[in-house]
Amino acid sequence: VQLQASGGGSVQAGGSLLLSCAASGRTWNSYTMAWFRQAPGNGREFVARIGWSGTYVADSVRGRFTISRDNAKKTVYLQMANLKLEDTAVYYCAAQGGGTYSAATEYGYWGQGTQVTVSS
Repeated sequence: VQLQASGGGSVQAGGSLLLSCAASGRTWNSYTMAWFRQAPGNGREFVARIGWSGTYVADSVRGRFTISRDNAKKTVYLQMANLKLEDTAVYYCAAQGGGTYSAATEYGYWGQGTQVTVSS
């Protein structure tokens, strides 16, 4: 599976952004897809995942971020609303076959990352 993330940018606090992650691969539909983020000096933080068991969103973004996927387009989305300064990070999409994973070490496929910068 190859992943290509896009949609990052600069936005003021309270604004919204839509991240996209386009995937390739014949068995993509069976993969759990996730978004992680990494701020400078921090480790890679789980944001949200979507798979056969449904969706799960981290407490830090619940109610503001929504993950979804379009299997026909082989694309997973992260709709981010009411962005805060602390949401500033490089956002990565990830994929792994089956299961429900929240740790970065459990994902074997990664996109290149897209920068999200939230300013006051």
